[in-house]
Amino acid sequence: MIEMRPALGLIEFRSIARGIMTCDFMMKKAPVELLEAAPYCPGKYSVVIGGLVAPVEASMEVGLQIGGDQIIDQLLIPNIHESVFPAIRGTTEVREVVSLGVIETFSIASCIIAADAAAKAANITLIEIRLARGLGGKAFITLAGELNSVEAAVGAATAAIEESGMLTMTTIIPAPHESLISVII
Repeated sequence: MIEMRPALGLIEFRSIARGIMTCDFMMKKAPVELLEAAPYCPGKYSVVIGGLVAPVEASMEVGLQIGGDQIIDQLLIPNIHESVFPAIRGTTEVREVVSLGVIETFSIASCIIAADAAAKAANITLIEIRLARGLGGKAFITLAGELNSVEAAVGAATAAIEESGMLTMTTIIPAPHESLISVII
């Protein structure tokens, strides 16, 4: 039986050149989707892939071999919530923002973990998962839903990463102003 669960893999590098080379090997190893591959401050590089569990695991394995001592962090979530993928791509369709939640983290990996926990905990829409570019290595999530759902999602995300020390700040805005909504979505 073929495993049909979605998975996400992330490798962060201290070398941009090694990150680009490793990304090429990862993409050639298995049929995975490249969700993001980009440099970010201060001179690091990240590769984020998605797909079915077995191909993502195979791609991650070769990535860890090729990346070697230039790897600074890695993450594999074998049962990721499917709404994480469009949020990373910035393609989530948002119909309404009744309440807005924002979760800010110090790392890409902690942001993805928080987003997955939020999506699994409550009936919310992940609007965007912004991963480090132009943020000095930080990352953040915006999400929307009914106030009680946003509160539950932000609470679950906070609990998932709080012990790691990677949580920067969270905020919940009930009934955000339409001008703010227009720049968020």
